[in-house]
Amino acid sequence: MENFLDLQEKIGYTFKDPVLLRHALIHSSYANEHGMPKFSDNERYEFLGDSVLELVSSDFLFHNYPDQNEGQMSKLRASLVCEMALADVANELSIGRFVFLSNGEEKTGGRELKSILSDALESVIGAIYLDGGLAPADAFIRKNILTDIENRTLFYDAKTVLQELVQAGSYGPLHYEETKETGPEHRKTFFMQAFVGDRLIGEGSGATKKAAEQEAAYRGLLLLRKEEDAKKIR
Repeated sequence: MENFLDLQEKIGYTFKDPVLLRHALIHSSYANEHGMPKFSDNERYEFLGDSVLELVSSDFLFHNYPDQNEGQMSKLRASLVCEMALADVANELSIGRFVFLSNGEEKTGGRELKSILSDALESVIGAIYLDGGLAPADAFIRKNILTDIENRTLFYDAKTVLQELVQAGSYGPLHYEETKETGPEHRKTFFMQAFVGDRLIGEGSGATKKAAEQEAAYRGLLLLRKEEDAKKIR
């Protein structure tokens, strides 16, 4: 039985029962391919982890943003725990390389899919909760997910904010281009790029062209803001 020492070091939590962590990393495709018993995959863990994530993020926003109303806090929470944000965290922690996938899922790029990565991260949160209770799950979420708030809150308004930034500067016209599509017909992944003039400023991918465009805008916005901040320092 694997003990996933590298992963436990990455996530900053040592499991008393590593079997829980292994269970959290079993994708349904792997369980189906290997004829595993019902509920052997990580979907129940994902359900639990999603609930713990919602509780901790709601508590965080309630206490740290006392001037925001329910709608504002809901929008902010959605930005912090959206699929793209969770997939980014999963990538930072190298969770993807530990996920158990079927051969077919592996061959079609499942290890890089945002949906699989974000679900795996929520499953790991569920496993931490089962192994150690709320305190370590809370600590993990606050350290790895509830960070870089200012930038993450831009995500849902990224296209609008980017358009405004480009119009106010001398960047050239903003446009988006689709670069490719991958995956089977029922589960495609679209790839988009954001340009100002001839300059590539951001890339994104998603289950729809709109989602891929949104991420490309977000990446581009972060880049241009970083460059403008650097200019102010000089």
